[in-house]
Amino acid sequence: MTTATDFAATRAFFDLPEGVTYLDGNSLGPLPRAVPERLAQAARHDWGGKLIGGWNDAGWMEMPDRLGDRIAPLIGAPAGSVTLGDTLSVKVYQALAAALALNPDRRVILSCAGNFPSDLYIAQGLARTLERGHDLRTPPPEEVEAHLSEEVAVLMLTEVDYRTGRRHDMARLSARAHELGIVTVWDLAHSAGALPVDMAGCGAAFAVGCTYKYLNSGPGGPAFIHVRPDLAQRIDPALAGWLGHEAPFAFDPDYRPAPAVMRMRVGTPPVLQMVALETALEVWDMARIEDVRARSVALSQRFIDAVEASCPALTLASPRAPEDRGSQVSFRHPEGYAIMQALIAGGVVGDFRAPDILRFGITPLYLDEADIDRAAESLAHIVNRGLWDAPEFRARKPVT
Repeated sequence: MTTATDFAATRAFFDLPEGVTYLDGNSLGPLPRAVPERLAQAARHDWGGKLIGGWNDAGWMEMPDRLGDRIAPLIGAPAGSVTLGDTLSVKVYQALAAALALNPDRRVILSCAGNFPSDLYIAQGLARTLERGHDLRTPPPEEVEAHLSEEVAVLMLTEVDYRTGRRHDMARLSARAHELGIVTVWDLAHSAGALPVDMAGCGAAFAVGCTYKYLNSGPGGPAFIHVRPDLAQRIDPALAGWLGHEAPFAFDPDYRPAPAVMRMRVGTPPVLQMVALETALEVWDMARIEDVRARSVALSQRFIDAVEASCPALTLASPRAPEDRGSQVSFRHPEGYAIMQALIAGGVVGDFRAPDILRFGITPLYLDEADIDRAAESLAHIVNRGLWDAPEFRARKPVT
């Protein structure tokens, strides 16, 4: 297969530790080589040299929308429909609150049992705050479509399951929801930068996502929010922040929403984090998301085949069909935590999700066949010889 992406060049874009095979980019992307220098320049030259003048002279104030336009093509959204800032939890809150306001006569929020807990916590908290009798329903992921009905106000799902990598059919569910008058909110935390997304094509009302996974902005990187353009002027944000005002420096005591998606800005942009993100996004000048997806599928299948052939004690937790999963592969084992700690100690980094999931991110921008083979061989060596069964690997750390 010929591609337009030189994966040797994209691998060189990142500063990966010597001797480490990194299969955890689905949780935190690695450091792009240019980021430290760009951050130092932003700190010394822009912050240090310009002081408060950096807001005007260094373009800090425009960064959320400028970077939104960089991310928009990666999620199949039109220019001017994406902005950045705050955390993913804040953006989930904004999107869900706005979605519920668009369907004021309905009371059901439909999600699924596989959704990320934070999204569900936000829905629960918002329902309590509104005190209008909203009911959050979380059927098993495969039963979501059967629960769509005209009593549902909002369908709120994460496209790719954070534990297993199971992928919802976004186009199908969005179309069915639209037929029933349901407003859709998609969390793209495990999609953006991992696989092609077509927000414009599926017609979903809202999308949100983080940038520190497959977009490699660094720990705590800002989140994004997309609002379908025909809805953007109708949204009255529940979090009506200063920078979502039509004229922030008019210091108007009454809120007037900024145009379109800009009204979904809330607080001061995290400038240094956005500098890191802007630098990290340059890799997409070298890569096509379609090529990344095709290579992810090939590398994932290589990993599944190798692990199942050499390590029968593990059970595949991810869907077997490539089209049904994102860009991660998960296996189950009762001692998954200890196994993962032993694997990390040996230089192969994945992560663990309770109760028994070993999770591996397949990120072709910096992984190749040799990395996949090394990870599978190390995993089999540790599991088949019981090398995980040691006190240092069983001791639970705060972050798993």
